[in-house]
Amino acid sequence: MSSNTIYQFNVQNISGEEISLSDYKNKVLLVVNTASQCGFTPQLKDLVALKSEFAGQDFEILSFPSNDFGGQEPLEGDAITAFCESYGANFPIFEKIRVRGPYADPLYKFFANKKQNGKLSSVPRWNFHKFLVNRAGEVTDFYYPFTNPTVSKIKKKINKLLAADH
Repeated sequence: MSSNTIYQFNVQNISGEEISLSDYKNKVLLVVNTASQCGFTPQLKDLVALKSEFAGQDFEILSFPSNDFGGQEPLEGDAITAFCESYGANFPIFEKIRVRGPYADPLYKFFANKKQNGKLSSVPRWNFHKFLVNRAGEVTDFYYPFTNPTVSKIKKKINKLLAADH
């Protein structure tokens, strides 16, 4: 398995079950650090809309709750799930993690290190920072929290990655 892909990582889903990101091979992914008490939290409904727009295609959104910014994710476990479901969440929600600093989850350390991922260095500046990953598990782009997930530049990039050979 290539060391410059996300497939090398295992993460915990919101129920504490270990999931290999290689389970998402051949899918285009939008990886987002989320929080329930953030000014950007309404983007959850936009993530739902984006996922629905690409329904039936090899596209998935992966939500990683984080309390790294202003204590904006005080919830845990089932409370996070219930909150996200109140927005109609139709995508996997993972265990709350750290996304920046020395205690960041290995996946987010990978996103932050161009030497590891081969493409970019991007550390979330706030909640709802988005990483786009191609079918091969390679990070291809990132979007700042203020970029709504339904903007045309994100949708065009997703379409381009979905159309790419895999």
